[in-house]
Amino acid sequence: MTAHTATKQKRGIGWGQIVINVALIGLILMWTIPTVGLLISSFRTRFDIQTSGWWTVFPHREWTTVQEFQPGPEVNRDGIMTFEGAQGAFEEFRAGVVTADGRRVLWVGNKRIGRVVVQEQQWTSGNRDFTTQNYQEVLGGRSYTIQQPDGTTRTVQGTNFVGAFLNSLVVTVPATVIPILIAAFAAYGFAWMRFPGRRVLFILVVALLVVPLQIALVPILTDYVKLNLNGTFLGIWLAHTGFGLPLATYLLFNYISTIPRDILESAFIDGASHFTIFIRLILPLSLPALASFAIFQFLWVWNDYLIALIFIGAKPDVQVLTQRIAEMVGSRGNDWHLLTAGAFVSMILPLLVFFSLQRFFVRGLMAGSVKG
Repeated sequence: MTAHTATKQKRGIGWGQIVINVALIGLILMWTIPTVGLLISSFRTRFDIQTSGWWTVFPHREWTTVQEFQPGPEVNRDGIMTFEGAQGAFEEFRAGVVTADGRRVLWVGNKRIGRVVVQEQQWTSGNRDFTTQNYQEVLGGRSYTIQQPDGTTRTVQGTNFVGAFLNSLVVTVPATVIPILIAAFAAYGFAWMRFPGRRVLFILVVALLVVPLQIALVPILTDYVKLNLNGTFLGIWLAHTGFGLPLATYLLFNYISTIPRDILESAFIDGASHFTIFIRLILPLSLPALASFAIFQFLWVWNDYLIALIFIGAKPDVQVLTQRIAEMVGSRGNDWHLLTAGAFVSMILPLLVFFSLQRFFVRGLMAGSVKG
């Protein structure tokens, strides 16, 4: 290889890395900026959210009124008007006319009794009037007072998310642990145990990955009604377990099948049973794959709305967090200060789970993809 060829290859690798890094930075910003905006909005007051964007908490330039006066009767409001060096019709001044020196002349009010304001762009430190009242109203369920445009006030009862948060936790933890344990047993059996029909059964399990879960909702609901499981936590645990088992079995099989055979043969020689090998060897060695699927399953169950709506229903004592948020969106769609606080409450636990297990995430996804 000549020096010229090596230089071209290094240059190509350098540009490729730059493109990849730029793309990754763009993706990170696309996901991070809305999350930051949601967090900031959850601490802003109702008035601030309705009158300005969340980015105004940072230093920025905004129009500030420096002069204000009432147009006299000699001004032809139906024709071309001139104020402070700016010319335009009434509709143009209502939208704002920018002068040559960078100022903006704005007509405020109606055509007959309106006033003219002159504004300049000035730097401001940002509106940092933060409050924890939104979270108190969402988590504590305490009542709060809303001031109407006509000056009157009304008292509204807050939404208590604590019960729904605990219900989501009660649903998600068993619905994550149960399919992982069952799938780990199944994956070990498919990978290291020989029995008739093993290949056919594994093909059937993989085939279930392409079956839409929506087609199974009505038959399962019919059986749940007959067994009195509808509206119970046990019913939704079983539903999530059944829907999550195919993917869990496939992922864990890819990992467990790559464990060196010598380890298992040594254990068999020492008299270990399949159960002992599974508990003492397979589970500790499969921790990256188990953690990887746990992230998938936890996020899916925690953010699930359809299955919870069908199998739990509208019972307030067993409603999960997604159902409570959906109800608040329907009843208080204009209360963005409460919606953002409720949304961020629902995000806290999934973020903690992901960041605590993310070191296993890539290792679990790559497990079994390359065999050496």
